[in-house]
Amino acid sequence: MTAMKDIYIDKVVVHMGVGESGERLVKAEDLVKQITGQKPVRTIAKRTQPAFGIRKGAPIGCKVTLRRENAEKFITTALDIIERRLASSQFDRTGNVSFGIEEHTDFPGMSYDPTIGIYGMDINVVLEYKGVRVARRSVERRKLPADQKVNKEEAIAFMRERYQVEV
Repeated sequence: MTAMKDIYIDKVVVHMGVGESGERLVKAEDLVKQITGQKPVRTIAKRTQPAFGIRKGAPIGCKVTLRRENAEKFITTALDIIERRLASSQFDRTGNVSFGIEEHTDFPGMSYDPTIGIYGMDINVVLEYKGVRVARRSVERRKLPADQKVNKEEAIAFMRERYQVEV
């Protein structure tokens, strides 16, 4: 394999959707900060959904983007929690992987606190080949050829080889 065909983890996004602002959102932000070691950013509702009591523009969750060593450490821990098992439906056609963790208490060092409750989270892993910067830079931007994009089969092979994931 050439250097440009090495797959790497570009980023890991940890998202905790609460569905409302206020005390529950603050607790969720504290949990995400404890688990990841980074300050979370609030996510806001894109549209109003009266059935759930959500208004457009209201904060309803929080997320953190992890890169490099932090992403590697977090993904190893998260995969251990789900016993290194993923379904092929959790991989999309552009080589991204998404899975959920039902309880924050599964993370090492976290325990159940009745005043906080139980929060779940979504984890999205973005896989890329080296050289993708060509498509993102502001000067001399170019389109990526199709073989320079990670596909579903390559993502599954990468996760099996690198993290011993069972698909």
